[in-house]
Amino acid sequence: MIVRDLHEAEQTRRRVVTQGWESTRLLLKEDQMGFSFHMTTIYAGAELPMHYQNHLESVYCVSGEGSIEDIATGEVHQIKPGVMYALDKHDKHILRARSEMKMACVFNPPLNGLEVHDETGAYPLEAETV
Repeated sequence: MIVRDLHEAEQTRRRVVTQGWESTRLLLKEDQMGFSFHMTTIYAGAELPMHYQNHLESVYCVSGEGSIEDIATGEVHQIKPGVMYALDKHDKHILRARSEMKMACVFNPPLNGLEVHDETGAYPLEAETV
């Protein structure tokens, strides 16, 4: 059994901070669950173009408001507490935060821990570990 406290994990290298967002990775590849689980904060006003070419992602909005734009279709979906989206086709997208958003995120394959977006908006398939 794995038990971790978010507030404790925020004080370790599991917390990754970068421009527009921060993420505390509660489950990682080393935990051998087949996915990673993160609590991510998207800062108010952030506009983040992303394209997870190497990962599938599912996101649940815990708090805050914003939108996600599907680059392929131009369709914009509103994000608010209780809304989930899944990037099941490696969807190229732009995430915009009107207010600070707290998001619960699952990645498959799992992240190692220190990944940040590269120039294409993706996480590398393998990165340095925590």
